[in-house]
Amino acid sequence: MLKTPLGRFRAVALLEGLSFVVLLFIAMPLKYLAGMPLAVRVVGMAHGVLFMLYLPALLEVAVSHRWSFLRALAAFGASLVPFGTFVLDAKLRQEESVAVEPGP
Repeated sequence: MLKTPLGRFRAVALLEGLSFVVLLFIAMPLKYLAGMPLAVRVVGMAHGVLFMLYLPALLEVAVSHRWSFLRALAAFGASLVPFGTFVLDAKLRQEESVAVEPGP
């Protein structure tokens, strides 16, 4: 999976999306409901690092697969929406399986 630009992008996107969901739905409630701000600091830092890895991975896959500007912009937008990278990954996996299937 990590040998191709698309595989690397999908891996980073899934980790980035997971860190975003953990930040929003676990760390933030811990901070504001349980008075544990350290959760947001730790998960927030991890999410920030993963987001910074997401950007060059997106650029690499967009160039190598000749994505349009709008498609790359949509992939960027997916990182800003909770569960967006999971939806993007499902679409990319579906496209990948269609491209691999032999024709009639």
